[in-house]
Amino acid sequence: MDVRTIVERLEAVYGPKVWYRRNEPLRELIQTVLSQHTSDLNAERAFESLWRTFGSWEALAAADLDAIADAIRSGGLANQKAPRIKGILSHLYQERGAYDLWFLEELPVPEALAWLVRLPGVGPKTARCVLLFALGMPVIPVDTHVHRVSRRLGLIGPKTSAEEAHGVLEAMCLPQDAYRFHVCLIEHGRRICKALRPRCGVCPLSDGCPSATLGRHHLPQVIGPSRAPARGERGEP
Repeated sequence: MDVRTIVERLEAVYGPKVWYRRNEPLRELIQTVLSQHTSDLNAERAFESLWRTFGSWEALAAADLDAIADAIRSGGLANQKAPRIKGILSHLYQERGAYDLWFLEELPVPEALAWLVRLPGVGPKTARCVLLFALGMPVIPVDTHVHRVSRRLGLIGPKTSAEEAHGVLEAMCLPQDAYRFHVCLIEHGRRICKALRPRCGVCPLSDGCPSATLGRHHLPQVIGPSRAPARGERGEP
């Protein structure tokens, strides 16, 4: 089953996925760092606390690490994330003379990715979250849901790591489908293709899914209403 078919079938169930700018790119980056090893809701709260405390990138960049850590304590791992945030802002200002990532919009995707992953605490997934959600670039962040569903569908091999999966999935996805594919797979992973008890009996992809066809994940189903999914998770760098 190809990516376009997967997207069309999942949109028929979950509704059309239309890109919108979630944040300006620097906020998206800092909020994504805050989301590592916690939920999006906790990350949003931590960012709001950070902004209430400092109110500008300049003030945040000048703050000491203890003050930054105290401001983001609610998001977890504050002592690890505070140096990353300060390091990102320091590196950005040294390179660009401003606290601004809009210049990435003018770069080819490989160059934009390469620039971001040089920042402290920024890995391939975090970089792709910034490019996809803030700038609409055709990249696919591979979180736990995207990785699991892609593997079960046979889009990536059973031993393909999440980091390796970024390039594999992007190569088979049309640019205009990248956002739709990413968001659909997250929603599908949360609602039907769950880690422990996938609901293969009600899956709109089961006829083309090697895992369902072979019965590896075909478990008894109880069909009932399901809650709307949360925002796309970001997780690790």
